[in-house]
Amino acid sequence: MGYRGPVACSAAGITYRQLDYWARTKLVEPSLRNASGSGSARLYSFRDVLVLKVVKRLLDTGVSLQQIRAAIEHLRERGVEDLAEITLMSDGASVYECTSTEEVIDLVQGGQGVFGIAVGRVWREVEGSLAELPRERSETPDGDDKASVPAAQGHAVDELSQLRAKRQQAS
Repeated sequence: MGYRGPVACSAAGITYRQLDYWARTKLVEPSLRNASGSGSARLYSFRDVLVLKVVKRLLDTGVSLQQIRAAIEHLRERGVEDLAEITLMSDGASVYECTSTEEVIDLVQGGQGVFGIAVGRVWREVEGSLAELPRERSETPDGDDKASVPAAQGHAVDELSQLRAKRQQAS
């Protein structure tokens, strides 16, 4: 299960033009289904939407697209579980990953102004935004790949549902 472009845009707070440009330049490509010609729709996973929102936050704070590309490449190498545990810090020139308070303190004590993006908080924001928006199967059993399913119904288990179930089992 995934999210079409307009839904991903809404949840990430970006324009469709930004989404299209980022997909064409391979900054953030849809992991479930890429566009394959005129009339085909991209399909984004929960993780893709999370990364879109992180990119938007970095751009809003003035980080260069080149630095964002480097940061996103690093995030791609990490699993979904790891993303919620990190904070991205930037001094405007570079983006740093901090997984402990000691790393954050080291950056702040360097004397430069820094800002941070707690990816776990962004995760919860995206989760809330997507909860009521329609999602879609990447492929249905009969081969038709155009079946939309509102998030509140349907029996298919998507990435977001799996993460919620895992979190509920742990508590």
